[in-house]
Formats: sequence, C-alpha cells, structure tokens
Amino acid sequence: MDNLINHPGIIIGFVLTVIFMLALDLGVFNRKSHVISNMEAAVWSIFWIGLSMGFSVFIYIVTNEQVGMEKFSQYQAAYWIEKALSVDNLFVFILVFGFFNVPREYHHKVLFWGIIGALVLRAFFIFAGFGLISMTFLPEMKIFGQLVSINIVLTVFGAFLIYAGIKSWFASTIDDGEKDFRKSPGARIIHKFFTVSNDFDGDKFFTKKNGVRVATPLFVVLGVVEFTDVIFAVDSIPAIFAIAPDDPFILYTSNIFAILGLRSLYFLLANFIYMFSRLKFGLAIILAFIGLKMVIAPFFHIGSTLSLSIVGGILILSVVASLIFPVKETKEHH
Repeated sequence: MDNLINHPGIIIGFVLTVIFMLALDLGVFNRKSHVISNMEAAVWSIFWIGLSMGFSVFIYIVTNEQVGMEKFSQYQAAYWIEKALSVDNLFVFILVFGFFNVPREYHHKVLFWGIIGALVLRAFFIFAGFGLISMTFLPEMKIFGQLVSINIVLTVFGAFLIYAGIKSWFASTIDDGEKDFRKSPGARIIHKFFTVSNDFDGDKFFTKKNGVRVATPLFVVLGVVEFTDVIFAVDSIPAIFAIAPDDPFILYTSNIFAILGLRSLYFLLANFIYMFSRLKFGLAIILAFIGLKMVIAPFFHIGSTLSLSIVGGILILSVVASLIFPVKETKEHH
C-alpha cells in the first residue's frame, strides 16, 4: 500500500503547518500569560479540530486515488483514538496543577512546552516502534487451515491493550486526588539535577535566588507533565499501530495534530469535566477493542473505516451516558 513517506508534499505541508502554528501561538496569541476563557478555549478547540480534519482531506487528495479513502480513514481513526485516550491524560494534568497550586494563567505555558516535548518523544516512539515491528514478523505458517504471518510485537501490544482495557474499566479514580506528585519520577529528576526554589516567579521556569540560578516549581510541574505524557503514550502508541502498522508518518501526523489541540481542550475540560464522568468506561472498551483487533489481525482484518465507526460510536455513547447518568463523586472530586 502507498506510504505517506513517499509523498514529500504532505511531509512539507505538515512540517510547515506545525512550525507556523506553534510560532503563532507562542509569539502572537500567548506572548503574555493569561487565564484562558471558555470562549477562547472553544474557538481554539474548533480551530485545531478543523485544521486536523482539513489535513486528512489533504491526505485524501494527494495520495493515490485507489488508497486515498483508506489513508483518510486510517488518519481519522488514529486521530480520534489518540484524542480520546488523551482525555485521561488531561484529567491527570488537572490534578497536577491543583496539587502544585499553579495559577491558572501559567497553565498554558506548561502545556505548550509539554507539547513541544511530546513532538520529539512521539516521533521516537512511533518510528522506533515501526522499525521494531518490521523486524519481528514470524515466517508464514498454517494455523486452523489458514496461511498467516504473525508479528510478535503487534501481538504483544494487542495482549497488553486488552489487559490495559480491563484494568482501566475496574480502576478507581478516587485515589488520584490523594497522589503526591512530588514523588513522581518527573519531579524527582528535576530535583536531582536542579536546585528548586520554593516560590513561583511569574511564568518563569528558572529564576535567580541570592545570585544563583535555580529552577522554579513551575519547571517541576513541567517535568511531571512530560513524564505523565510518556506513561500515557505506552497505551496510545500501541493502540494507533493497530490502525496503520505499515505507515508511521500517518500515525505521527494524526498523533501530533491530536496533541496540538489538547491545550484548548484542557481548559474546556477543567470547566465541564462532568460531561466525561463515564468516559473511562468507553476508553476501556476502545483499548480492549484495539487490542483484540491487533491479536486477530493475522486471521481477520477489521478495516480502518469500520474501526473508525466503532471508536466514534463508543465515544459518543460514553459522553451521552455521562450526561444522562453523571457520576457525582467524579464531579465533586475534581
């Protein structure tokens, strides 16, 4: 099948779009730290989703006519899976900011630089994973009268996602609020290599105290956010490999566009968290479904369009269930 890496126009368009939007975000719209209003967050959320959808149409137009719809569906499925699984990440960010008492006007800067780190880390995870997958195909064998080629890594990923889905379904979110994020590996790394002051200094990550350059608690928060993203990538990256294991670039572009819109979604989520009280059950089902898709892939192929429909349906039902049957404890807790 045609691979996006063979389309330099798509690569150049993606890189230029990301660089331009990040520069515009940091250099124009958010030069000064400020509290993000619901209206501003909503506008930016709509913009990022619209830009992401536009890029998927661009992929459809540029790619070969025979595979355009398949690539479009792969991108859409990978995008919405990453978007959905990232909501869990945002729940943790809300807790982290609350734990460290970070003023609301500084949240955006931490999330912005957290996303810059994610751009690099996700590239490593996705392209390294692609290389690993390409080297771990077993020789073709006949199983149940069918000639199949099993990939060790994809099968292990699939089994892990099924386990993660089951674990997520029964996991309690109540204990999260009692977690001491100062003991997070991300915070420990910062404290190990930097002297950290006790007080914030505006939105600065570093400041001077008694003539010595030291890190501020805001830099510790950034470390916790970055490490949290790495942990969540352990679930989300294997999940999207089920969609397009042979095309790392479509996985990376969809992943990055999903991440770029998380900041604005965060500010909406912080105010409307009750709308997602049942989402964890939907995400658990999605993880298990994607895991099952990966395990049975050598025997039965579930197309990207069908996968997209199933994932979209589960997300819609979980949000509707959250509105009809809200979990009071979740709303009060946050």
